[in-house]
Amino acid sequence: MKNNKKNAVASKSGAEKAEAPMKRISTIGITPLGDRVLLKLTDASESEKSNKFGIIIPETVSKEKPEQGKVVAVGDGRRDESGKRIPLSVKVGDTVVFSKYNYDEVKHAGEEYIMVKEENILAIVK
Repeated sequence: MKNNKKNAVASKSGAEKAEAPMKRISTIGITPLGDRVLLKLTDASESEKSNKFGIIIPETVSKEKPEQGKVVAVGDGRRDESGKRIPLSVKVGDTVVFSKYNYDEVKHAGEEYIMVKEENILAIVK
C-alpha cells in the first residue's frame, strides 16, 4: 500500500513538471505572453514595385495587401478549457502574413515591432 502512494505521488509530481511553462529567453528583451507573437516588419511593397510583365503597381495598391513580418519572439501558447497549454504553430525566424487591422505597435530600444495574436496570422511564407 505504501508503494502505491509513493508511485502516485511520483507520477503526480512528474505530471506537474510537464505542465510547468518552459523558460523562454528573448534576445531583444520582449517576451510575448500567451498566444501572442512579436514580429519585425518586412517591407514587401518596396520589393514588388512591378509585376513580371513590367507593369508598375502604384504604392496605394500595394499597401492594400496583408502585411508581412519575421517572427522575433513567441509566447508559450494559449490554454484550452481544461487548462492544457496549446503550443503555437509559428516559431522564431518564420516569415508570416498577418491581418493588417489586428495588431499592436510596440517600440523598444529604438526599434519598431508588431504584436499580434496567433489567430491573426494568416499564413507562413516558405
